[in-house]
Amino acid sequence: MKIKDTIIILAIVTFMSLFSNVLGTKADIIQSIPGLLILAVIAFFGMLMSKYIPGGIPAAAWVVTLGCILTIPGVPGSDIVNGYVKNVGFVALCTPILAYAGVSIGKDLDDFAKTGWRIVILAIVVFVGTYIASAIIAQCILKALGQI
Repeated sequence: MKIKDTIIILAIVTFMSLFSNVLGTKADIIQSIPGLLILAVIAFFGMLMSKYIPGGIPAAAWVVTLGCILTIPGVPGSDIVNGYVKNVGFVALCTPILAYAGVSIGKDLDDFAKTGWRIVILAIVVFVGTYIASAIIAQCILKALGQI
C-alpha cells in the first residue's frame, strides 16, 4: 500500500473515530482531537516500520510496541501522550474497525458460508478456552497478590 493511501485511510478512520468518540463518550470534540491524532501518528509510524524494517513483523505489532513505549511512565512525553489519549474511548476506536470487518465478511459471505458448521464449533472452543485461560490467570495473580 502506498504511503498516500495509508494517510487517507488513517484520516478517514480517525474522522469516524472522532464522531464515534463524541457520541459514545459525550466527550468534547476539541478534547478528543489531540488524542486521536496521536493514535493516528502512532499507527502511521507503525505501518511505516512494518514496510521498511526487514523481518516481516506485522504493522499491528509495531503499532502496539510504539504505543507501549510511548506510554511508559518515565519516558519523555509519556505524561502528555497519556493525558491526551485518555480522552479517547476504546469503543470509539473499535466502531470503525468492526464496521469494516462486517463489510468485509458481508462481501465474502458465500466463502464464509462454505466453512459450514465447523467454524461455529471452532468459535465456541476458542471462546471457552479464552475464558477459562483468563480465569486461571486471574486466579493465579489474585492468589499471588493475596487478594483471595
